[in-house]
Amino acid sequence: MLQAPSVVKGMSMRVVRELDSTLSDARARALRFEHEIGRVVLGQQRLIRLLTIATFARGHVLLEGDVGVGKTTLLRAMARAIGGAFERIEGTIDLMPSDLVYHAHLGEDGRPRIDPGPLLRQGEDLSVFFFNEINRARPQVHSLLLRLMAERSVSAFNREYRFPHVQVFADRNRVEREETFELPAAARDRFLMELQVGIPADAGVRRSLVFDPRFHDVDMLLGEVEIGVLDPQWLEAVARAIQAGVRGSETLEAYTLALWEATRAPQRHGITVEGVDMERLVQGGASPRGMSYLVRAARVRAFLEGRDMLVPEDIRAVFPEVMAHRIFIDPVYELRREAIVGGLIARLFETVPAP
Repeated sequence: MLQAPSVVKGMSMRVVRELDSTLSDARARALRFEHEIGRVVLGQQRLIRLLTIATFARGHVLLEGDVGVGKTTLLRAMARAIGGAFERIEGTIDLMPSDLVYHAHLGEDGRPRIDPGPLLRQGEDLSVFFFNEINRARPQVHSLLLRLMAERSVSAFNREYRFPHVQVFADRNRVEREETFELPAAARDRFLMELQVGIPADAGVRRSLVFDPRFHDVDMLLGEVEIGVLDPQWLEAVARAIQAGVRGSETLEAYTLALWEATRAPQRHGITVEGVDMERLVQGGASPRGMSYLVRAARVRAFLEGRDMLVPEDIRAVFPEVMAHRIFIDPVYELRREAIVGGLIARLFETVPAP
């Protein structure tokens, strides 16, 4: 039976008010989350904001940066503030897929033992899983990780194990080329973002990191981070509320689609990059899934800025980190990839008219 229009309208308004209340509380928690991370990870405000966006978009992240810049400290701080369990594994050439699931060894009594590996050790409580130097691991390991990222589950011992709240972070070694296996396009496309972790530019921050004893004992430093600012189960519901509550106009949608088209065929839009043959540069662009990731991240950015409507700045603010690794270029340009793709995106923003 159809309900009277006034009743339907009243129900709709109640749902809107509940959604607004949920998002208002979530934004306050998100800002507190950023504050807690920023207390122990100095000079990385933009990086922390992007990681917060990825967390509320429920997306996986590939990190790149030199050794010792604080990637593990950052992720441990995130896991503590989220409130879930943290696990880490090191990529090596002899790592097997089974090593992620279980650990076989001899016990003190000399008998064989099988203990849970880094994935199964925490079970459904696993919140942050860090794969260090992922390109040192073989393709078979990448395949298992791909399933974990896509389905949040793995199969072992004739049963399926689910990780409903897991967020995967991986680090890629870009310096050493021997005994490394580059990630295939399908695996990289599963990462919402690729983020650069560098040394802070501020001289005062650098001085503190080197000379302040507070930053020399990581375990004690992480004890300063408030536990459970967020909650993994709560995050899933809030992520859905953000995607439902932040809207975009038809004009904004047209602008986003125009950017997509221009990344796939920049030469048709008169986009040029100095010293590059534009006819051969781009071999492939983002998939529809990649573009949906872009919109997801942009909605979270708008939410963190206190808006329920997307604007072009939201798209542009996350575009390089979400889209750069989805622009496939001719191998002849690969060694200069970072500069060329960065220049391409800059020219893209200059050429495609924003509403």
